[in-house]
Amino acid sequence: MTMDDIFIPTKLQQGASVIKDVVRTLTLQPGVYRMINDRDEILYIGKAKNLKNRVVSYTHIDALPNRLKRMVAETVRMEIVTTHTETEALLLESNLIKHHLPRYNILLKDDKSFPYIVLTKDHPFPRVIKHRGAHTLKADYYGPFANVMAVDEAIEIIQKVFKVRNCSDHYFETRKRPCLQYHIKRCTAPCVHHISKQEYSESVEQSKNFLLGKTDEVQKILSEKMMGFSHSLEFEKAAQIRDTLKMMTDIQSKQRINLHGLRNVDVVGVVKKSGLVCVQMFFFRHGRNYGTESFYLVHAQEETEPDILNAFLLQFYNERQPPEKILLSHKIKDEKLLKQAIVEKFKSSVQFEVPQLNVKAELIQHVLKNANDSIDRKIAHSDSFQKLFAQIQTTFELPYLPKRVEIYDNSHLQGSNPCGVMVVANLQGFDKKSYRKFTPKEAASNDDFAMMREFLKRRLKHLEDWDTPDLLLIDGGQGQLSSVQSIVDELGLSIPVVGIAKGPDRNAGRERFFMINKEPFSLELNDPLLYFLQRLRDEAHRFAIGTHRQKREKNLLVSKLDQIPGIGASRKKKLLLHFGSAKNVERAAMSDLCRVEGISRPLAQKIYDFFHS
Repeated sequence: MTMDDIFIPTKLQQGASVIKDVVRTLTLQPGVYRMINDRDEILYIGKAKNLKNRVVSYTHIDALPNRLKRMVAETVRMEIVTTHTETEALLLESNLIKHHLPRYNILLKDDKSFPYIVLTKDHPFPRVIKHRGAHTLKADYYGPFANVMAVDEAIEIIQKVFKVRNCSDHYFETRKRPCLQYHIKRCTAPCVHHISKQEYSESVEQSKNFLLGKTDEVQKILSEKMMGFSHSLEFEKAAQIRDTLKMMTDIQSKQRINLHGLRNVDVVGVVKKSGLVCVQMFFFRHGRNYGTESFYLVHAQEETEPDILNAFLLQFYNERQPPEKILLSHKIKDEKLLKQAIVEKFKSSVQFEVPQLNVKAELIQHVLKNANDSIDRKIAHSDSFQKLFAQIQTTFELPYLPKRVEIYDNSHLQGSNPCGVMVVANLQGFDKKSYRKFTPKEAASNDDFAMMREFLKRRLKHLEDWDTPDLLLIDGGQGQLSSVQSIVDELGLSIPVVGIAKGPDRNAGRERFFMINKEPFSLELNDPLLYFLQRLRDEAHRFAIGTHRQKREKNLLVSKLDQIPGIGASRKKKLLLHFGSAKNVERAAMSDLCRVEGISRPLAQKIYDFFHS
């Protein structure tokens, strides 16, 4: 019998009693309910077509899985919100889950936005760029792509085949001669008039058709142009188009997948294995594969595959418009409701299908195989980290296997723009969502010891909000170690601290390790643990340097905006909102500055002259 099978009967009965009291006052309307514990934390958020009938099921405790029994045992009160329709309840539930991340809901924590390819429309010679975030640019968007690598690959094809520029408008306006992109045959140098506007527009149009999957149409047009050049004895131009057609044929042979008339499809499958739950997605747009992505769900191990898939789709498509068709590995219970929610939110329809035959079924099997492989890789990666953490325990004589190591570093330039960072590694690898940045509030900006003490003191006050570290790794020697140890002792904690300092001449590989009440020591040059500790230290250093540079550039450029006569807080805000950053304001051309609301041509000239005179 496991701990999950053991419940305190009194607490379980008390929780069920709380729910029974709530049920007495519930209506038969649709709505959303929240389970809350004695620390006022939301444990679970659910939606219902009929609140009374749904919530009463939690009082039948013998029929509940262990996860929900634990939830009921912790419940001390409930909050109820009624809605007009079940669709409204679904949308509210999804938004609340995303905001509160309740402990007993199935959660999609990797809630990132997906990248798009953009062909701009606000310039006589459009450019191709990658974009992530809100669709605020005046441009045509193509995507979503599963990851940045898929976007980079597609943009590279557009540059190689159609030679569309990717430089900024400011860079374009200031060119006097062709750049490297022209010389490596990835741009036609419209900036210095090596191509006419009409010819460039044709290339852009062909790029759009390529991204829309109309490659046959593009090839037909190019073939006709090639024959025309050949008949007029312009063999060099004909040869260039011949090479372009050959590249397009090679690309098609690698990327085209016959989906039997389906052009825009998401293929979604779920696999449970070795205590992990992986949802795998393939993105197909305009008949082309836009990449694949793996998502790992938490609190889902005890749920069935259909319920897991149901919860995933509700969260994933909450803010992402789905394609016209979604192929699934399992049938979901809220299919009709999700369709209604998508129509209400995005004004577009979607079809769900669980294919059993032909190429669609093969796609599902391919997705499930990728999910299995992803889990195997994750387990192998985790095993590698488990071994390294076991070596850390042995080497530094820790009382137990560490599960969370925190690495700290400072960065500043002669005291300016100081910052500190915390990097976290656990048994799964680097936990980038737990990384933190610090700006000193009290310590002198050129006193590394004082800054480190302040950062550690502020961090260790968050032991309840953030997970407790099993080891603190400090970039520094005996001085930094003593500084940090004094804070740990002052707070009455027993967290081990290790200082890592480069050896003579700051050579990597000759690091020395410092611990309280122990002689400094080094590891063998070929020791895998040494490489791992160097990697941890270097990751903290990379993050600290990057944070410092961002801070320095932001302060430098924003302070420049403050120095321009006629630019107050309101206009500065409009400039930053329009261009995204102060650096982009500095790079902007006159024509771009004039497009900003509230910036007249004389004022735009003043801003441009300030940065370029």
